[in-house]
Amino acid sequence: MEYKSLGTMEYRFLSLIWDNEPVSSAQLVQLCHEQFEWKKSTTYTMLKRLQEKGLVANNSSVVNSLFSRKEILARESESVISNTFKGSLPSFIAAFLGDKTISEDEAEELKKLIDSYRR
Repeated sequence: MEYKSLGTMEYRFLSLIWDNEPVSSAQLVQLCHEQFEWKKSTTYTMLKRLQEKGLVANNSSVVNSLFSRKEILARESESVISNTFKGSLPSFIAAFLGDKTISEDEAEELKKLIDSYRR
């Protein structure tokens, strides 16, 4: 199945699940009401959407994520780089930094990170 990027509220909803899982659907409704001021129907609509995307499971009214936060962040990052920067990581980093500068420590940390991923 092809990965479809998450919208802002989908990501926030999934974060709420990660922070509380396993979470009962009733508790999820309450959390969404407190966090987002959603009605029960909105919570269930969002839950169904993420189930259809294959990101969460709702078994016997207990909701769990099917992917870790780290896995989703990797997919989201890959999607942005692929769709916005034609797959170019250097173009993404240049756009991200813009006119900002980074400290010597940050530069060194980035160098170490890049070296750890080198083939």
